[in-house]
This record gives sequence, structure tokens and C-alpha cells, in this order.
Amino acid sequence: MQVIDIINHGRNNELILTQKDIPSPDDDEILIDIKASGVNRPDILQRFGLHPPPKGSPSHPGLEVSGIVVEIGCNVKNFKLGDKVMALLGGGGYAEFCVANQNLTIPIPENISFIEAAAIPETYFTVWNNVFRIGKLKENEKILIHGGSSGIGTTAIQMSKEFGATVITTTSDKNKEDKCYKIGADMVINYNKDDFVDIIEKSNFRNVDIILDIVGGDYTNRNFLIASMFARIIQIAYIKGNNVEIDLSQIMRKSLMHSGSVLRPKNLSYKSAIANDLKKNIMPIIESGKLFPVIFKTFKLEDAYLAHELMKSGKHFGKIVLV
Repeated sequence: MQVIDIINHGRNNELILTQKDIPSPDDDEILIDIKASGVNRPDILQRFGLHPPPKGSPSHPGLEVSGIVVEIGCNVKNFKLGDKVMALLGGGGYAEFCVANQNLTIPIPENISFIEAAAIPETYFTVWNNVFRIGKLKENEKILIHGGSSGIGTTAIQMSKEFGATVITTTSDKNKEDKCYKIGADMVINYNKDDFVDIIEKSNFRNVDIILDIVGGDYTNRNFLIASMFARIIQIAYIKGNNVEIDLSQIMRKSLMHSGSVLRPKNLSYKSAIANDLKKNIMPIIESGKLFPVIFKTFKLEDAYLAHELMKSGKHFGKIVLV
């Protein structure tokens, strides 16, 4: 089968189209004929040796796919040949075929395409885990989502709004501002024009209950300034840097919780619990059409490098998908 693999991990890394054997599913796995693969920032980090695949996962990148079941392991009970599915992977999605654990595989609703389905697993698992399982977002709470135009951001905006939260987000230009409002944001701040702390403090949206942060760096202490008492701040990336001097007095005075989370290295049991939550709480909303993945652009598998360059540029709104 054809795969996109990484050579020369590090500064001079390169993505290449190469050949590998089609994998065989273990007893609890299914073999998927891949129709689309989601592109995520950890895929880029893996190229630089910063986000290695878990032990036993393929070396080639790709954390989420959609496709058709073509083979099943002897313990697989809930899927059959020909089923249309989406799956969360430890790696190996940039390929024509992959294996996925049955517990991390979800049937595709009839109202969404393979392209849309491939944009769901990594993103929706991440948002549900951080906003709802760790952050415990409640109805009528205020959530600040940094980076509202990303795949994580567009998903978090919609999901938080659907569950009754007031949604504040940040983005980089007027076009993205308008799009964030269209998918449910209550307040959108252009970080290239305005300081998010000043804008929130002068608004009716002060005292934020949850902050989902992909930025890190100098945003870290500034998040504390607009957080409410007992607010939850969840760090899922650090685009502006991970070495930060933190003002502990703010955390102590407001009784803040500042946690971090990375999904990929979590064990099967942890991820399976998230999958079960999604099947129960999120898939019915997707089937109703009220919640949907935002697709920005698709690329052919062999053009994965161009997809990465687009993601690195920050010009996209929503998800980038390989087909």
C-alpha cells in the first residue's frame, strides 16, 4: 500500500510517498480501507521528533481516518465487512489502509461524508476530553477558546454552544471573526488588533469559567487575569512557548485549576471511555445536523506536505483533510 512517511526526523525532515505492507488486524482490531485522513498539528510535530507515536503504532503519521471495514479480528463484535467507520489512531493514518482498535472506531452517520468523518476523531476526542471530562463545562458558564479558527477551535465553539455555554474566542482577522460568529461564538476577539484581556474586562463576559489554551507563552499569566474564581484552565498546546514563569499568587488567590493534557499517549481504556461518551452524547447531535466538522480544504495523499504547509501558515479555518 502507499503511505506518507517521514525521513530525516528533525530540521531537515521530509515527507515521502512510499510503499509498506498492508497491516493485519489483531483480535480486537479492524482493517480499514481509508477514504480520508484528518491532518493535525501533532502530525507536523512528529516530523520534528517532538510528538513520537506510542509504542507499537506505525511510524507514518495520521491520527484520524474514515473508510470501509475490509477485515475484522476474531473478537470484533460490533462491526462487519463493508461498514463505514471513522477511527482514532496512534498513528498510521496517512496511508491507503490502517488497523484500528474496535473500541476507538465509530460508525459514520448517514448524513456526513467520508471527508467530514475523517475530521472528527482526533478533534472531537480532544475537545470532549478537555472541555467536558477535565474542564467539566456546565450550562451557562463562560468559556474562552484561544485559536477559534483551528480544527479544535471550530469544534470547541460548536460543542460548547450546543451544551449551553457562553463562548468567547480569539482569531487573527475579520474574515475568521465572521466565520466564528456563524458557528456560534458569542464574542470574537481579533488578537492582531486587540488585547483579549482588555476586551474581556470591558465587556459583559468577564470572569471566564473555562479557558482552552493552545497558545501558552505570554498568554499563560494573562489567562489568569480574566479567569473567575475556581476557573479551569486547560493547556493542550503551546504555540508561543512552553517555558513560562507563572504567577502562583493568581492561581492561589482565585483557586484556579491549570492542567495540561495530551491525548495520543493515553492508554486504550482512557481513550475508550472518551469514545463511549462521544457515542452517547455527541453522535446523536451530529446525526441531527446541529453539530458538524468544518472542512477548509482537501489534498491528495501525495500532497501531504502542502497540507502541512497550509496548517503551518495559519490561513485555514477548520480542518484540512487528505483524500
